Amino acid sequence: MGRFDRNRGGFDGGEDFNLEQMEKETEEMLKMRFLDKKNAEFKATGGGFISLKVGDEEYKRVQVVRMFPFTDPDHYISIRTSDENSKEIGIIKDLKDVTKETAKLLTDQMNIRYFTPVITKIINIKDEYGYAYFDVVTDRGECRFTINMGGSSVVHLTETRILISDVDENRFEIPDVMALSTAERKKLDLFL
Repeated sequence: MGRFDRNRGGFDGGEDFNLEQMEKETEEMLKMRFLDKKNAEFKATGGGFISLKVGDEEYKRVQVVRMFPFTDPDHYISIRTSDENSKEIGIIKDLKDVTKETAKLLTDQMNIRYFTPVITKIINIKDEYGYAYFDVVTDRGECRFTINMGGSSVVHLTETRILISDVDENRFEIPDVMALSTAERKKLDLFL
């Protein structure tokens, strides 16, 4: 590959630099392919993952990623390679565009990826040395977790909907802070 020449503000034109190849790769990255029951075949693998066949292309393992996980979880599902570069293979516009079996398979994978217990009750929140220690009840049971007060651990999705990420990157949701008691909201005052 050619070297970058700061004085010229670009590459030095070395033999290995291939502009056509770079343009082809850029075009490939920007290409959008929609997947549905007519052109994509998803299957569960033995290890609990998902494989995909699209035309002549086969992927032994794919990632399933919601493009709008909190505002539109059943639309615009990105299917990506599972390697560290994670290239997008295609997009499912709507889970209704695939078979019911495939929709369940994809939903099960996304439920693992986006596991987000809903906080139903706040028992206590203790603020100490830049951390907040939460003692809560969720739809999955009682839970204790810690957040870093200095980061973006609490995100307001709407005026009343909050997403909380703990120090271990686990996510918790409060769908409506107004549904909590006055005493519970008072404990949350620091984050509202």
